[in-house]
Amino acid sequence: MSDQCWDPVRYARNARFVADLGSAVLELLAPQPGERILDLGCGDGALTEKLAAAGCQVVGVDSSPEQIAAAQKRGVDARVKDCQALDFDQEFDAVFSNAALHWMKRADDVINGVRRALRPEGRFVAEMGGSGCVGRVKRAIDIALRRRGIDPKPLNPWYFPTAEDYGSRLRTHGFQVDSISLFDRPTDLPGPLTDWLETFAEPFTSALPPADRDEFCREVQEAVRPELCDASGHWRADYVRLRFAAHLDEKSENRQTNSSITGVPGQKTTGRPWGSARVSSDEMPKQ
Repeated sequence: MSDQCWDPVRYARNARFVADLGSAVLELLAPQPGERILDLGCGDGALTEKLAAAGCQVVGVDSSPEQIAAAQKRGVDARVKDCQALDFDQEFDAVFSNAALHWMKRADDVINGVRRALRPEGRFVAEMGGSGCVGRVKRAIDIALRRRGIDPKPLNPWYFPTAEDYGSRLRTHGFQVDSISLFDRPTDLPGPLTDWLETFAEPFTSALPPADRDEFCREVQEAVRPELCDASGHWRADYVRLRFAAHLDEKSENRQTNSSITGVPGQKTTGRPWGSARVSSDEMPKQ
């Protein structure tokens, strides 16, 4: 993960929509009572709790001690763990993740750890930020930082892949991709964009003196107001999501070892065809 700090109170106030919008990927997971499921990047445990209520044996992991403490207050099994260095060994029927993988820039380490954590033919189902996510906001952040003599590139905490990129990585690590879609999902915010920036853009704002951060956030907000704020003052972020379902390919699994794979070789892979075209949220199939 990045240097982003997660305050559970602030998160609940400004980002409850993250879990509220996770129902579609939960449906794609189709959890069954008695299944053992790993919630990867579980945050404050809102969806972990739903999986437990469905009769699953759930373990939630997250790198934030504060978020894990909040999850434990819900009564779920939640553990502080580096999600890019998982050490589980064939313990889970499925790995689930919502709105977390784009904070994990070592994607191959993540996928390799997921593969090791799964039992044979186990499922990996997730939704994350995809290519182009918060593009307008990110451009405004970059411009505002450069105006202050700061290079934004090394501060960027996000990895927003295309379907081709993440699908190839999954296949390289022995997964068969059952479905993968990149789609626009404009997302209503509960407050002004400055609240969103306070919650999600700390790796950028932390490069500034504390006294300058509020002004910076207001400058970014005003830069995107014409595109992301309506006449009544309601804000909508330009989210793009990547949603996928995959499972371990038995033949590929038999060929894999537990060594880490750090790249995506340009070799032909096998498995079911998968689509990569971006579609609007209205065009997404019911899942």
